[in-house]
Amino acid sequence: MRFIGALVVWIIIGIIAYFVVAYTGAYAVGADVPHWGITRQAIGFLRDHTTEKRAADIRPPPLDDPALVKEGAEHYAQMCTECHLAPGMTGSELREGLYPRPPNLTRFAPDPAESFWIIKHGLKMTAMPAWGKTHDDHKIWAMVAFLQKQPKMSVAEYRALTANATRMEGMEKEQAPAPAGTAMLPPASSIY
Repeated sequence: MRFIGALVVWIIIGIIAYFVVAYTGAYAVGADVPHWGITRQAIGFLRDHTTEKRAADIRPPPLDDPALVKEGAEHYAQMCTECHLAPGMTGSELREGLYPRPPNLTRFAPDPAESFWIIKHGLKMTAMPAWGKTHDDHKIWAMVAFLQKQPKMSVAEYRALTANATRMEGMEKEQAPAPAGTAMLPPASSIY
């Protein structure tokens, strides 16, 4: 009975401390200030263990199909390089401003099941979107297949795989109709 009483007291103290820190603004929430060490460890523990549990029952399909890898490379080139880089990239303006900094996926091949789950569902408070809202499982597995090959890929191999990435089906940006009496600008891709 003493244990339960002590636990309740510590929970109440924790809740009061949370509101004191939140109300006073003592905790810096800007992306240009790192988390406190204990906060970073708690978030990392939660993220890693939750992802492992959610991905435990996912069984990857065969990921060696060159067509699947190519499709994944094209999607990756369109959506992922600004945060996770690509062969030949050393950084990006977007990546420099993110906290936590996204993993550099050119350096290692992440676990396929966990990659699938993360790409599909995203990760809160990391800027990792839930691509499952706009991409079916086949497209997500294609990106996972590419991620398995990317760390051993040369810049030339990557460029060959992504040469048509700007013309991917369904990835074109629609232009809003021009107001009456104004000239329509050409798409940005034709300017550069």
